[in-house]
Amino acid sequence: MKNSTIIFLIIMIVLASFSLKAQNNEITSPDGRILLKFFIDEDISYAVFFDGAEIIHPSEIAMIINNGEILGKNAKLKKSAKNEINDTILPVVREKRAEIADHCNELKLDFKGNCSLVFRVYNDGVAYRWMTGFKEEITIVDEIVSFNLSENDSVYFPEEKSFLTHSERQYPFLAVKNITNDQMSCVPALVCREDGIRIAITESDLLDYPGMYLTGTTSQEAVFKGKFPPYPLLEKQTNDRTVIVEKPAAYIAKTQGTRAFPWRVMMITDNDAALVESDLVYRLASPNKIIDFFWIQPGKVAWDWFNALNIKGVDFESGLNTATYKYYIDFAAAYKIPYIILDEGWSATDDLLKVNPDIDLPELLKYAEQKNVGIILWVVWLTLDNQLQPALDQFQKWGVKGIKVDFMQRDDQKMVNYYEKVASEAAKRRLLVDFHGSYKPTGFGRTYPNVLTREGVHGLENNKWASTVTPEHNVTLPFTRMLAGPMDYTPGAMINCTQKQFHPIWDKPASQGTRCHQLAMYVVYESPLQMLADNPSNYYKEPESMEFLKEVPATWDETKVLAAKVADYIIVARKNDGKWYIGGMTDWTPREIEIDLSFLDAGLHQMKIIKDGANADKDATDLKVENKMVSSSDKMKINMAPGGGWVAIIE
Repeated sequence: MKNSTIIFLIIMIVLASFSLKAQNNEITSPDGRILLKFFIDEDISYAVFFDGAEIIHPSEIAMIINNGEILGKNAKLKKSAKNEINDTILPVVREKRAEIADHCNELKLDFKGNCSLVFRVYNDGVAYRWMTGFKEEITIVDEIVSFNLSENDSVYFPEEKSFLTHSERQYPFLAVKNITNDQMSCVPALVCREDGIRIAITESDLLDYPGMYLTGTTSQEAVFKGKFPPYPLLEKQTNDRTVIVEKPAAYIAKTQGTRAFPWRVMMITDNDAALVESDLVYRLASPNKIIDFFWIQPGKVAWDWFNALNIKGVDFESGLNTATYKYYIDFAAAYKIPYIILDEGWSATDDLLKVNPDIDLPELLKYAEQKNVGIILWVVWLTLDNQLQPALDQFQKWGVKGIKVDFMQRDDQKMVNYYEKVASEAAKRRLLVDFHGSYKPTGFGRTYPNVLTREGVHGLENNKWASTVTPEHNVTLPFTRMLAGPMDYTPGAMINCTQKQFHPIWDKPASQGTRCHQLAMYVVYESPLQMLADNPSNYYKEPESMEFLKEVPATWDETKVLAAKVADYIIVARKNDGKWYIGGMTDWTPREIEIDLSFLDAGLHQMKIIKDGANADKDATDLKVENKMVSSSDKMKINMAPGGGWVAIIE
């Protein structure tokens, strides 16, 4: 009897152990459309289902630490806990909306060995992250991230050649299974399934850790693997702004042992419009770290570099001098633009305290203050790093409003930490930040709201030397790069060309597509520090365009996408201070699209429209202004020329 009892107990213990080892956990989105399954066996893996279809097949998760210990290998589950999160986030800077609903179901799995995995399933996607609880610092040798997709999936793949990159990519549309392990992309990358489901892969809450890239496999498999830049052991400066990694480490990070790691994010929908409306990356980021934030003022900014300071109709020689920048200040003041940028040339690139002798900076700052215009200064990241405390202290004494930090070109752990150092030190001195030559956003604007925007986008400036910024590229960006967060595309070209007419000109640049295509970017593209890139002399000649650009805001209380198809067209309605603004853009195909105005409040509303003119297919600057009364029961047909656009203000 005693022996049989012992045998029974042993069998029960073995069965319980097997049950834990092979345990299958499930968690669904609040609306039930997304299901995540989690498998614990020799390896840890997950699978994702949308409306019953398996869209991400079992995919391995692991983290290799210290001397080869693998978190996730033969893992022993101690406990699991489910939790519903249903909060409201009030962003300091309103990128898409004034209130963000943060509603998801969360599953936390605690394993033996001081590590946990946290999954969150939202109505618009899923995310997971590692958490560790070691007392001492740990070395992250590598993180195993995988996305096992379906055989016929395709992807908008922003391919990179190396980890030294501005992340200013185009988006070729490729079969996932044809992408090899020799190919690598930055993120977001947008996966498109044959059944119309979209999966945007990216990351959030990137702090003290390298950025994630994606690579294919050696065989014809539809699998993406995560790839991370190694820690730089030895660096080499090659010019005044570029620092390359000469000797990489055999690990990707050294970090504190008790921490949460970045979220691996999959935005999921069967509706292209819902992609653009999602703020999943923002929701997953760490909360605001700036206690004193009421000084942070987003807005538009006049920019000098794109137009080469090539103003005209003045009685002085234009260029890097006090008189030219006073002209920019006068322009900004006339149209209530809060800021101007002094880009490269205001100081020595290797010494931020050595001001160009042709620029009387104290006089400019005094003049700008009298006109209620703030000045933002461009800096080389390396020079700022070498002079961080004295330079920022001097900027604060001068009364500068912000800095544009350029040419970082990396996102290894050391460089990622540089971003946080600059954001924190700038906030202490009440300075806004715009990162150029940068990697994509990862919700950093929630954590440091003084960082209003960043580049990491193949934007308007490329028209100065290339023909790659096409209308098709422009209508791809809202569904790819912009999913990560604000992008400093720098719109606003007033010299506009048809497809046949365009050619690059360095010091008198134009854009491809119509004038209304450019105007619509101020509604479609999100950037709380939104540029007016062209020459003020050109803006003065365009009163219809400037009437719109003067009024359109840079932040939003509400966002609704009225019509959308990836890489083809997009129409967005955004609300600010009681007014609705609508922006529509198309590729080189002319479009007629009907929109529904049911989002309006009851009653009649005045709508002012700026649309492509009847001859915009021949002269891309051609536009027409209309005024009409509309109501929430109305539907409207929007016509856009090839490479065209459409904007409206409703009040």
